[in-house]
Amino acid sequence: MKHSQYHSVSRIFPPGNVHSPARLVRRIFECRSHWFTVLLVAFMSAQAGAQQLRLHEALEQGKGNFPFLKAKRAEIHSAESRIKSVKTDYLPAFIVQDQYTYATSNSVAGAFLPNEGSALSPSGGIRPENHYTPTFGSFTTAMVDWKVFNFGKVKAQVNAAKADLARSQADYENELFQHQVKIIDAYLLLLINQKLVDAQRQNLERASIFKRVTDAAVSSGMRPGVDSSLAAAEYAKAQLLLLESQRSEKAQRLRFSELTGELRDSVQVDIMGFYSQLPIVPGEATSLLKNPALRFAQAQMDASLARSLAVKRSFLPSISLVGAGWGRGSGISNKDDSFHTDFSSGVKYQVFNYLVGVSTRWNLTGILKVRNDYHAEQFQVERFKSLYQTQQLQLDRQERESEIQFQLSLAQARLTPVQLAAARTAFNQAEARYQSGMTDLFTLAQSVNALNRAEVDKFVTTGNAWRSLLLKAAAAGDLDIFLSQINQ
Repeated sequence: MKHSQYHSVSRIFPPGNVHSPARLVRRIFECRSHWFTVLLVAFMSAQAGAQQLRLHEALEQGKGNFPFLKAKRAEIHSAESRIKSVKTDYLPAFIVQDQYTYATSNSVAGAFLPNEGSALSPSGGIRPENHYTPTFGSFTTAMVDWKVFNFGKVKAQVNAAKADLARSQADYENELFQHQVKIIDAYLLLLINQKLVDAQRQNLERASIFKRVTDAAVSSGMRPGVDSSLAAAEYAKAQLLLLESQRSEKAQRLRFSELTGELRDSVQVDIMGFYSQLPIVPGEATSLLKNPALRFAQAQMDASLARSLAVKRSFLPSISLVGAGWGRGSGISNKDDSFHTDFSSGVKYQVFNYLVGVSTRWNLTGILKVRNDYHAEQFQVERFKSLYQTQQLQLDRQERESEIQFQLSLAQARLTPVQLAAARTAFNQAEARYQSGMTDLFTLAQSVNALNRAEVDKFVTTGNAWRSLLLKAAAAGDLDIFLSQINQ
């Protein structure tokens, strides 16, 4: 009956003289190996059931599926269609019209002004009194207006449309580059969080084993009761750390899957050798002028310059070749001015005409509006020049900062294995001293915490070394600096 209080623990750590220091140590390692195998099998089963993504696959999915990038591609197609639309101004305008009317025909001699482009025909009979009997009429026209000389107006508009297309393409390339940087960073952060879950799971395993050992030792009277309370507190703390790491991992997994264009709760990422090696110092960086962000700023400035030139040339005149032909019918006879109210008399053509000539149209007072519009575009050019200089300054700062960060991250990642080895040695020594009764559980708990911190630091610093390499690639505008060092 004395041993009933141990329940299942007594089968692993039976009471009595078997609680010698050597036997306790052997039991600890046997249980550690057993539980580690069980947890490893469970973890590997969960990993196998989840979808695994390699980095290049994630980049392709993000490029094809992310809605914002689709919107940028649609903007490019819109700019391409706009170029085709502007080029149609090179073609002649060919306008045809056919109309049938039912109206009176009273008129007087004299001039008149059209009603903002809409003019009712003033032609008709001039009589001492109005005649209100309506008749049918017909009028058919065909006119060609070809602006053969426009002094570069259409060409300037086409160039402005092409510059806008180049701006849209540079905008898309910049957004794609920035998005790929975000995907890679999210990928690395998810790897770090997965490793932290592993570290906290191992920490919980250690805390669980020592809680069982300590409870058994306290129950047998070999250890004071406070050790059991302290072991329970450390076990609860390890559970909290595991839960927090799992929460962070799930949140990061959702953020990563969002960047690929499809939210998934079960997506897993392949380690791809990120934790088997550290990045090496890349060769000489490419010129900042190739950075997509800087190219986009340059394209914005070029597009504004092209628009300002198109505005400036819009003031110039156009010289057109004009050709027209028309036929007209009326219910009023052109022979004896007699009235015929039937429809067939009105639609029958009575006269035909043609016209050919050259036309020049120039709104001289339009220079006032054009001048103000041109000045407005010039201010936009100055604005984009300043934005270009700002972007160049920021990229220069980011490049220098990324180099400092990369060197520091590499140094930290090279030191953490030393820290981890020392922490493991300290843990093993503290474990042995605790089992031999030479130290208390509080000292052992401190060594367990130090080992846990060292394991966490190892994963974090290794991940940060790769993230700092990504920062260098982002500042240089060349992802090959990063991608060339990983296994595809």
